[in-house]
Amino acid sequence: MFVRFVVLELCEDLQCELGLFSAAYERKRDGLLSDYEEEWLTEITQWFDQHLEAPLRLSRSRRRSARPTAVCWLKDTAHEHIARIRDLVVLLEYCGIHTRMIATRRPGYIVHEDEYQIAAVPFRDAD
Repeated sequence: MFVRFVVLELCEDLQCELGLFSAAYERKRDGLLSDYEEEWLTEITQWFDQHLEAPLRLSRSRRRSARPTAVCWLKDTAHEHIARIRDLVVLLEYCGIHTRMIATRRPGYIVHEDEYQIAAVPFRDAD
């Protein structure tokens, strides 16, 4: 089983719900986070930078210019990562952004996998 935490906003490029990190970075870029919230976000992202590798591929194509269409999912066995992502949930909820956790056994075409996560291009018939 794979889990993903999202906000109630559509990512138009991928036609799926926007992930928490993208939502948080959008708020930061738009200047909508207080200094305290920015520090909180930095603490969270630094932990993930140290404990979760960035996927090497985000496309089914192996071409360098391929458009990234994969979304990242945590494995349900990644307990510490899920606990840490819940810190980001708290931050976004504190900022008034509603979140939800989704789970699936069919995330799509897996283009990257490591011990804690996968990146998958959603199937066309995905819910």
